[in-house]
Amino acid sequence: MDRIARWWDDSPWVVLLVVFWLGAMARGQAIYWLGRGLVGQARTRSARHPGRLHAWLTSPAIARAERWLDRFGWPLVPLAYLTVGVQSAVMAAAGILRMRWALFTVAQVPGAVAWALIYTTIGFAAWEALIGQAVGSWLGWLVLALAVLIGGSWLVTRRLRRAQTEK
Repeated sequence: MDRIARWWDDSPWVVLLVVFWLGAMARGQAIYWLGRGLVGQARTRSARHPGRLHAWLTSPAIARAERWLDRFGWPLVPLAYLTVGVQSAVMAAAGILRMRWALFTVAQVPGAVAWALIYTTIGFAAWEALIGQAVGSWLGWLVLALAVLIGGSWLVTRRLRRAQTEK
C-alpha cells in the first residue's frame, strides 16, 4: 500500500489525468453497454412471449424517445460527468434508449476529460473539504436533514398517488 501511495504522490499529474480519463471512459462504456444489452435481451426474450413488456419496448413512444435522445440528448452525456449521482443514470439511459455508440463515445470524451481534470487537480481535496465542512457544522446537518425530509416526503407522496391510481 505504501508503494502505491508513493507512486501516487510522485507521479506527474498528466499520467494521473490519463489514468482517470481512461477510467472514466471505461466506466461510461461499461454502463452504456450494460443498459443496451439489458434492453436488447428484454426485447429478444419478450418477442417470444409477447405481452405488456414487449408492447411497451416496441411502442411508438419508446421509438420517439430513442430518436429524440439520439438527436438532442448527446449534450447530456458530457454534462453528466460534472454531476454526482447522475452519471450512471445518463449513461445507462443512453444505452437503454440505444443512442448511437459513435455519438455516445464522441460526446463522452469531453465529459471524461473534464471529470479527470477535476479529480486530478482539486477534486479529492474539494470533496474532502466539503464533507468536512458539512459534518463539522450545524448548517451541514440541517441541509442533510432537510434533504432527507424532502426526499422522503416526495417518495411517500409518489407511492400514495400511484396506489390511488391503481384502485
